[in-house]
Amino acid sequence: MSVNNNVLGLIFASLHDSTVIELTKHRTMGSIMFGGRYRLIDFPLSNMVNSGITQVGVITKSNYGSLLDHLGTGREWDLARKQGGLHLLPPFSQNVGEGVYRGRLEALSNVWSYVEHSKCEYVVLTDCDYVANLNFDRVIKQHKETEADITVVYGKYRYSEESGSCVDVLEMDEAGRVNAVLVDPAISGECNISLDMFVMKKDFLRKIVKDAVSKNQYSLVRDCLQPKVKEIKIMGYQFDGYFSRIDSVKHYYEANLALLKPENRDQLFKSGAPVYTKIGDNGPVKYGLEAKASNSLIADGCIIEGTVENSILFRGVKIGKGSVVKNCILMQNTNIGSGCSLTSVITDKNVTTEDGRVLTGSDSYPVYISKNAKL
Repeated sequence: MSVNNNVLGLIFASLHDSTVIELTKHRTMGSIMFGGRYRLIDFPLSNMVNSGITQVGVITKSNYGSLLDHLGTGREWDLARKQGGLHLLPPFSQNVGEGVYRGRLEALSNVWSYVEHSKCEYVVLTDCDYVANLNFDRVIKQHKETEADITVVYGKYRYSEESGSCVDVLEMDEAGRVNAVLVDPAISGECNISLDMFVMKKDFLRKIVKDAVSKNQYSLVRDCLQPKVKEIKIMGYQFDGYFSRIDSVKHYYEANLALLKPENRDQLFKSGAPVYTKIGDNGPVKYGLEAKASNSLIADGCIIEGTVENSILFRGVKIGKGSVVKNCILMQNTNIGSGCSLTSVITDKNVTTEDGRVLTGSDSYPVYISKNAKL
């Protein structure tokens, strides 16, 4: 892997917390568990590292204790460095007293001293609400070739008004130049949606941040891209690989279970572009004599004595004798008693159920059990 010292990576770990409030009550969007052993921030962070970006700032907002614990010094991503490396940036905004920032531009103005201190010429901005395996080298290459002011990564997506909130739809000409940015439009069908990933020169970013501060503006999309789409050159970079959007508990549920399909796993977890995460020192999965497991992702440290079908089990989950778990997502250290039946259920960390409990949801409305709950 080559090192790209000319690019600074910035990850917004909390920008979309309000869209999955159940999952972000005790954590940021970036630290939401995903796929049996990962956190959502692992994907943009690994994308940057695999693209040779070795200076990365993570902008937090609130409830970031678990994020700090997960990232640590950045060693798992080879970002524990004397120069560059991983930096966790403060959540508070100077422009609204002691409050947290309201948007990307306000967050950037608060941490601008860190950005300015970097000697990088280009900046990559990304959120944590999309799960994808993407090489930023190609995006940066196109950005340079087209001499764009801003390059936005987008993907083809079947959109409707029920698709979720804060969806940015791009309208482009044949050359790929963006001529309109629509936020939550009243349309339906296949659209070009922004994946909340942007590339631009640091000098250009400085100008728009400075302009936003002078006008008390805070949103990159609403205060910059939308009104200035004709003034500045915004180009789209099409990502044609697999991606999923996390903007509701239902979509979180669907995105996790989509990993049970080998073709989706192959596109998301590539041998040449691994997804790095914090390493746990758990033992292998233990299966009881009557245990059955099929079409499931089961992480290390689990103890299975019942039946598991079409489910994702995170580290340290225990399934009691005679229990049946179908179409479920059970987060770390969930303990299911004996003789239980769970269908279409999401349990947060450290959930415990007594023997004989029955919980039934559906694919459209999965049952969510909050962290540390005892049933």
